[in-house]
Amino acid sequence: MKNRIYMYCLLALTSLFVIPSSFSQTNPGTTTDKNMALGNPSKAKPDTTESDNYLIVKSQYTLSYNNLNHIPNWVSWHVDSTNLGTVDRKNDFRSDTTLPASWYQVTPADYKNTGFDKGHQCPSGDRTSSITDNSATFLMTNMIPQAPKNNEVTWKNLEEYSRGLVVQGNELYIICGVYGHVGTGKKGAASSIGHGVEVPEKTWKIIVVVPAHSGITATTRVIAVLMPNTQNCSKQPWSSYRVSVNSLEKLTGYDFLTNVPENIQKIIEAKVDNVPIKNGK
Repeated sequence: MKNRIYMYCLLALTSLFVIPSSFSQTNPGTTTDKNMALGNPSKAKPDTTESDNYLIVKSQYTLSYNNLNHIPNWVSWHVDSTNLGTVDRKNDFRSDTTLPASWYQVTPADYKNTGFDKGHQCPSGDRTSSITDNSATFLMTNMIPQAPKNNEVTWKNLEEYSRGLVVQGNELYIICGVYGHVGTGKKGAASSIGHGVEVPEKTWKIIVVVPAHSGITATTRVIAVLMPNTQNCSKQPWSSYRVSVNSLEKLTGYDFLTNVPENIQKIIEAKVDNVPIKNGK
């Protein structure tokens, strides 16, 4: 009888929380790496016939690459204290030679004099524990044409805030990406740059904040933002762009956090983060 009661209690607890490292991989094309532990939102596959949703797995991050637009649809990664070190920013922007041979490889020259930044998705600052890891963030498959005031101010402030959460003892599960066409950089609006590199209209990000060695529950903090890819973006702090995960799903058509139990997923995806942010940054 005691054993039976114990099993019931264990099952009940399992339904309330989940340890990220033990998520089941239920979607086609998902990997077992921590960088995509929360799921594969577009069901990307490492299949060249899926040229607009091609799965690329690196040890530093995982992404869905769009060879039609020459930018990632989304990039997913995990950050904890082991990823943050003292390695200097490498700045070795370069083509990703691991792309299928027949595909165009974006180069830094595609961005030259366009008025748009080479905007990291998985940021250099999240991979400072080794030269190899930091250098990997400078591959062009990890870049989007980003309005400088979005990239260098608003987006950057969110990245720095996120790393501060890691320093406070949390680990983060992050996914970010793009939506729409036509952004506005230093030289005005553009739909594409270089050799057909698409300029997105908006940038979005989801950050799941988990205390180290803990799990995801209905009270887990989830920060989701949607920002215009424009020079006016910096007129507001990143915190003013907070939205719900549900709203991002409706906008993008993606299904986020699929490896989180559905009862928890429904609760945390409906919330809009409202934690006060110091100095508005």
